[in-house]
Amino acid sequence: MRKASRLFEIIQILRLARQPVTAAMIAGQLEVTIRSIYRDIAALQAIRVPIEGGRGIGYILRPGFDLPPLMFSIEEMEAIVLSLALLERTGDDELKQAAKRVGAKIAGAVPSPLRQTLDANALHAWGFAAPSAGAIDLALVRRAIRDEEKLELSYRDELGRASERLIRPIALIYYAETANIVAWCELRQAIRNFRSDRIEDCRPTGLRFKGEGDRLRQVWVDGWEVNAAAAG
Repeated sequence: MRKASRLFEIIQILRLARQPVTAAMIAGQLEVTIRSIYRDIAALQAIRVPIEGGRGIGYILRPGFDLPPLMFSIEEMEAIVLSLALLERTGDDELKQAAKRVGAKIAGAVPSPLRQTLDANALHAWGFAAPSAGAIDLALVRRAIRDEEKLELSYRDELGRASERLIRPIALIYYAETANIVAWCELRQAIRNFRSDRIEDCRPTGLRFKGEGDRLRQVWVDGWEVNAAAAG
C-alpha cells in the first residue's frame, strides 16, 4: 500500500472508531509494521490532522475533521459497479432509482480512468430480476426499520390463510424471487419472516419500538446461528 493510501486509511479507521485505537490495531488492519503507523500518525499530525493520543494508550480523531473527496482504486470501482448492477435485480423500485443516481454521481466525481470502469459495461449481474413488490412499498419498510416503527400487515401464509399482524421490522432480505421482512411478530411473540409477495397490505402505525431494534436483531442472529449449528 502506498503511503498516501495508508494515511487515508488511517484517518478512515480513526473516524469510524468509537474508542481509542492503538497503533498495533491499525498496523494489523493495514498489514504494516507498528513503527510505520507511528511515523504515519506523526506525519498526519504535522499537517494538522487533529489526532490525539499516544503510544500505549491509543489514538482518536477529534470530531469535526472533514476528509477530502473520496477516491477509489480500480478494484473498489469494480465492486461499486457490480453492487449497483445487483441492485437492479431487486424488486425495490426506490433502490433501483437510487442506484442509478449513485452511478451518475460517482461518474461525475471520479477522474477519467476510473470513469471508464463505470462506462465499460464489462461487469454484469446475471439472472432473473425480482418482480416489483406489488402491494407493499419496500421503501416504507426500510424507513420503518430505520425509525423503529411498527407496521400492520394483511398477510397470507403458504396455505393461503389470511391474518392481520402487528410487527416490529428489523431487517429486509432480498432474494431473487421476492423480499423477506424479518420482524418480531406480536401475534406469535417470536421472530418471523414475511414474504413480500404474500403481503396484501402494509400500513404504518406511528407506534415506535425505540431502542429495541439492535436487541431484536441480535435475537434473530442468535437464533439463526443455533439453527445453523443444529443443521450442521
